[in-house]
Amino acid sequence: MHNLQKFFINGEWVEPKGSEVLDVLNPATDEVVSQIRLGNRDDVESAVAAAVDAFQTFSLSSKEERIALLERIVECYMSRLDDLALATTEEMGAPIEFSRQAQVMAGLGHIKVALSVLKKTDFTEVVGTTTIVKEPVGVCGMITPWNWPLNQITCKVAPAIAAGCTMVLKPSEVAPRTAHIFAEILAEAGLPAGVFNLVDGDGPTVGAALSAHPQIDMISFTGSTQAGKQVSIAAAENLKKVSLELGGKSANIILDDADFAKVIKRSVKGVMGNTGQSCNAQTRLLVPENRLADTIEIAKAAAESVVTGDPMAEGTAMGPVVSKLQWQRVQALIQKGIDEGAQLVAGGTGSPEGLEQGCFVKPTVFANVTPEMTIAREEIFGPVVSIMTYKDEEDAIAIANDSIYGLSGGVYSADLDRAKAVAARMRTGMIHLNGAPADARAPFGGYKQSGNGREWGHYGVEEFMETKSMMGSVPKQ
Repeated sequence: MHNLQKFFINGEWVEPKGSEVLDVLNPATDEVVSQIRLGNRDDVESAVAAAVDAFQTFSLSSKEERIALLERIVECYMSRLDDLALATTEEMGAPIEFSRQAQVMAGLGHIKVALSVLKKTDFTEVVGTTTIVKEPVGVCGMITPWNWPLNQITCKVAPAIAAGCTMVLKPSEVAPRTAHIFAEILAEAGLPAGVFNLVDGDGPTVGAALSAHPQIDMISFTGSTQAGKQVSIAAAENLKKVSLELGGKSANIILDDADFAKVIKRSVKGVMGNTGQSCNAQTRLLVPENRLADTIEIAKAAAESVVTGDPMAEGTAMGPVVSKLQWQRVQALIQKGIDEGAQLVAGGTGSPEGLEQGCFVKPTVFANVTPEMTIAREEIFGPVVSIMTYKDEEDAIAIANDSIYGLSGGVYSADLDRAKAVAARMRTGMIHLNGAPADARAPFGGYKQSGNGREWGHYGVEEFMETKSMMGSVPKQ
């Protein structure tokens, strides 16, 4: 068991003020793998004070100094790849190969991208006789989730360092060990004391204290839409900048000229990746009415071929969901789909056979799902696909846009121009054409109740900056 009962504040591991101890469970075995302390407002005050002090000097650091720092962070991160992968699998249940190849490498990718952006950009622009400069926004509060722990930590921390900000991170109390290892990486890389601070705790205490703190200049939050609203309300008291990456209910439109045998299998298995615990998972599968029968056949075979089991075992494609609480939520929504009349094609309620211990869910597919059904509207955050039918392209677009969310989406067509024309009318921040993968250099974020602001790439660095106009700084020609 890992003892994580200290916080990283002002460059040191310190004893928390909070006394409550929380057990962190392995969702595959229900065994305790780590213990953390839950911080309180005094812990937040200490961390914020360190970040405020550090900002006075770090905000003035040169671009070359920050480049060298990010290069050292990359080196130190690479030396801890195995530790990070094992921690990810133990705490949130991702299969170990998925942790190595996707979870951990996504984190490395964001650090490298932030480094590349910093090398290529000076964040200045001349308009007439005015010089427009980008400056660090200040002290940043960061609240990150458990589903992609390293991805979400690094896509905030690395751009903030590149921008010259200081920060206080509250990682998920469900999966904190990756954050603790990352703090060790930053310390080894020589990050100045106080630039990065870590306080464990829950949302109502530590998260709320960060969101409302008058010396926090920006809050960057990734999590549920409901929690994001609470962060916004707390932050409004002093009008700090707020960046939110929230929930999704993404639609994947399969046009009639697509290769259904290939595309449907790929789409179903794509949702099952990370056990459906991705905010941008394309869980609404939209197909033409006359292709429903073969879609059901392909989707059923795809779901039933997913190897679910011990995340440490070779060949496992899908591990458990993160916790018993999440398991219960997914089970309730699967049952809701059945109760509301959706056709259960594969999976269903209960644990997969032989996997009664832990938080395992059956890969589940519903068909004949209608737009008003709960499973078509609520984010399930589990391995559940809802097949919906459309009459024509206009109908498909209308169904796709009929959501409070607008994070991601997909369009498949043999004609790329046709796919692009449909994508242009989808009200969502990201569209994957013909299964194109995510690009860490491109902005990540959504419309509507999927949040505001953008992460990743150049946009992600600028998110941690303010804009200043210096009029008269350029001589008239």
